[in-house]
Amino acid sequence: MSDIYTIGLVGSGFGVKAHLPALAAHPRFDCVALASPNSAGAAAAERGIAHAFTSCEEMLGSGIALDGVIVASPPFAHRDAVLGAIAKNLHVLCEKPFALNVADAEAMLAASKASKVACGVVHEFRWVPQRTAIKELVANGHLAPLREIEMTHLAGFLRQDGRRARGWWFEKEKGGGMAGALLSHMIDSATWTAGRPPKSATGILRCANPTRQDAAGEFASTVDDGAFALIDYGDGLVARLTVDGTAAVDQFTLAVHAENRTAIASGTGLTELQLFSVDDDETNELDCKPSKYAKFKAVNPHVPMLMELYDAWIDQIETGTSILPTFAEAVATQKVLAKVGFGA
Repeated sequence: MSDIYTIGLVGSGFGVKAHLPALAAHPRFDCVALASPNSAGAAAAERGIAHAFTSCEEMLGSGIALDGVIVASPPFAHRDAVLGAIAKNLHVLCEKPFALNVADAEAMLAASKASKVACGVVHEFRWVPQRTAIKELVANGHLAPLREIEMTHLAGFLRQDGRRARGWWFEKEKGGGMAGALLSHMIDSATWTAGRPPKSATGILRCANPTRQDAAGEFASTVDDGAFALIDYGDGLVARLTVDGTAAVDQFTLAVHAENRTAIASGTGLTELQLFSVDDDETNELDCKPSKYAKFKAVNPHVPMLMELYDAWIDQIETGTSILPTFAEAVATQKVLAKVGFGA
């Protein structure tokens, strides 16, 4: 067992904003390399990272000693980075959406099964305290029998007057859009809460604003700015999932409806939620234990959740058993995404 795991990070967007500070704060990890086509050098110099590379392939071929790789590059680069890291016998965490299509997702799962490395997917929202509490209510039988999981995320950053800069995020063939960015998280959360894989799914992707503006002028968007899924988990349980970037308000709601009671977590964002239990007689607000890494939230709201996910990664590396979101679960999510029109 290694006391400190040396990590190579791929991607300078969310990777630099969230993973780097989470790795820096975690006592068991040392990020020693950063790979990104354009900005790795500047970001590595600014953050005191020893090595910078223009690609994951270059990093893996450099000969530097790594224990694991975190793939936080855009979706179109996930497959090659993950397969390359596994081929080097390195432990892997991969951001969502896991892949561009089901075939690529299954190829990564097959490679992980043929290896002895610990692989997981970065679905950090499982560690939002209110979501964890709902999962525990289900596991303990306090919500039973389950009948519906209702999840709605409304935001306004893709309204017609929005000015998000053009790039791969607005190109469908590169994995951009709300389905990959956020519906993937919602599908994972619903499946995790249900405790079993989807039996069937349907849905639609909507592009309300195909023509957009940024500082350089007008450009075309080929991605969804709203994504909607209906999932059947069998035994009377369904999930209704909505993510819409064109709303007038910012609001997130997760409601789990059982025949005996409903649990509702809601707030203006994905991480700052209040949890209520509702039955025929009363409504109660439930207190949730904060993350043991809550003090790092000021750095970035994702940092505490990522650090808890890293703890699960360590458990998987060292014991072979953990609560880390798995590649197999990611393939199940990818199949639902395909049903609503993301990839195939």
